[in-house]
Amino acid sequence: MSDKSGPTILCATELVVRHNDRYVLERASLSIHEGDRIGLVGRNGSGKSTFLKIIAKELEPDSGEVTQKKDLVVGYLPQTFTLDEDLNVLDNVRAGAKRVLDLIAEFESLPGHSNRHEEIEEHIQRLDGWNIDNHIETAMAKLNCPAPDRDIKTLSGGEKRRVALCRALIAQPDLLILDEPTNHLDTESIEWLGEFLKGYTGAFLLVTHDRYFLDSITNTIVELANGQFFAYDGNYTDYLLGKAEREASAEVTEHKRQMFLKRELDWVRRGPKAQTSKAKARIDRYFEVANQKVVEADGDVDLVIPPPPQLGNRTAQLENVAMELGGRRLFSNINLDFAGGQRVGITGRNGLGKTTLLKILIGQMEPTEGTVQIGQLTKFNYVDQGRLQLNEEATVLDEISDGTEFVQFGEGKLSLRAYLKRFLFTDDRIVTQVKHLSGGERSRLLLARILKNGGNFLILDEPTNDLDLPTLRVLEEALMTFPGVVLVVSHDRYFLNRVCTGILAFEGEGKVTYSVGDYEYYLEKRKREEKAALEWQRAAAKSAASSKQSAAAKQQPTQKVKKLSFKEQQELEGMEAAIHSAEESIAKIEATLADPEFYKKNAAQANTLISELDGEKAKLAKLFERWEELEAIKAGN
Repeated sequence: MSDKSGPTILCATELVVRHNDRYVLERASLSIHEGDRIGLVGRNGSGKSTFLKIIAKELEPDSGEVTQKKDLVVGYLPQTFTLDEDLNVLDNVRAGAKRVLDLIAEFESLPGHSNRHEEIEEHIQRLDGWNIDNHIETAMAKLNCPAPDRDIKTLSGGEKRRVALCRALIAQPDLLILDEPTNHLDTESIEWLGEFLKGYTGAFLLVTHDRYFLDSITNTIVELANGQFFAYDGNYTDYLLGKAEREASAEVTEHKRQMFLKRELDWVRRGPKAQTSKAKARIDRYFEVANQKVVEADGDVDLVIPPPPQLGNRTAQLENVAMELGGRRLFSNINLDFAGGQRVGITGRNGLGKTTLLKILIGQMEPTEGTVQIGQLTKFNYVDQGRLQLNEEATVLDEISDGTEFVQFGEGKLSLRAYLKRFLFTDDRIVTQVKHLSGGERSRLLLARILKNGGNFLILDEPTNDLDLPTLRVLEEALMTFPGVVLVVSHDRYFLNRVCTGILAFEGEGKVTYSVGDYEYYLEKRKREEKAALEWQRAAAKSAASSKQSAAAKQQPTQKVKKLSFKEQQELEGMEAAIHSAEESIAKIEATLADPEFYKKNAAQANTLISELDGEKAKLAKLFERWEELEAIKAGN
């Protein structure tokens, strides 16, 4: 860990966990310190979730121990969680704040002269407990939680996960443990979660496959590989560099070991002439080095996307497509003309119609307005969000075979076993039942089963969920070299930046925009457009006031007009300065909120600043309105 780490708050020592004949943790040790922001990475099935359950005291290791600081409060969001179905959404979230709410209740129940008053009040203030209702409201809004009075039984899996995440964040434990917190979150919610964690006063340990997220919030990356932990100071980019150096060093060391063994083996085979103590020591040294455990390098998924059939002159075209469901307009006037080599990323908040658009494209739904024209040679391969269903009792091989022994690969064929090995299924795992697979293995199996269908127009709805980082990287490389069309829905910013040649953004209120380039370019373009819109608003207000003034000049002299009072005249003269001041205040607050250092030192003030920002924006709108009103009076209207 970093030398700048604070006191140790939790220490896992010599942990051993064995599944059948495979070690998940093999005498693995890891310490967590105050202020740590740890990203835990590793292949799916490597034991990350197992380790989280152990330090959250939901699972006992086969051996080893976990010790922690006295009175340490640990919060944990697992991949599989439970909500209280007897409570609504809001009450489930408030349950996470039980510690704070209990302190407030105790404070209010004590007599005014109690010695506990000051101690409890200090504790409440440290947790910013007096603002707990505001924190709950903000978190629920930013994470796009369902309505507060919704019945838990009526929620989808994604909605329940957002409620559970909100509950975990509101708890404000000393150590926050999150297993895949970004799953089922849209890009805006992920960005808010990142800002929240940057300002978090406790330590946190999280597992996520969102590399941009890891890059922006962590100060330590811990990799779990071959049952051991490898810690790297810095963010995800620093980890990639550090891992490359470690693997290069290990390769050199292993090469030297092999050369030593070869040299010593030749000597042993010749047979030493005398069994001296020196010769015995040399033989002992040979066997000691020969028995050293070799760290196996990670294998990469050799992802196969079968070569697609040739596309025709027309691939797929959307003309003025609009969709209305349940009396609500999801989107209007979408015009897209797809071509080979195009990779379009679809992004935006959940519930805005992204999946609906995909279903319109492949003919599963009819648009309310507009037309969809599909080329005769276009063959869709749609990987939907549900990812189909797996037969728990079937083996991996059974699930992929469909009664055949080969996968059609272009004009040739590939055996099913060879195909599955490219998805990192070893011989023993190929004949393993689905019910014994890890979450990552299930995801790889589903991808293998779906992608073997081929097609020249791939449509992927949230393909990055549950895939480990090495598999994600190879999926990206496969998509980048795919000669057909790729249309992908994703909230993974890193994925969108690396893969996409265009972004189709669902921005809310029925607005959908297309931008050539990656996601970062789209964001820059959107910021420029918002700035231009604000400047246009100012210019429009000036123009409207000028027009009214010109019209007033043409009025008959006999017409009775209202004149500005002395006070109103002074107000109008200072209006531009007031607007400029309000705009400067907005820019200043936005810059403060965007500064990571602010959250390290003044995280408790974040909500206050957000409220101030909303107030300044409302003030600016009123200033424009008042400016137009005063100009109209001045013009005599």
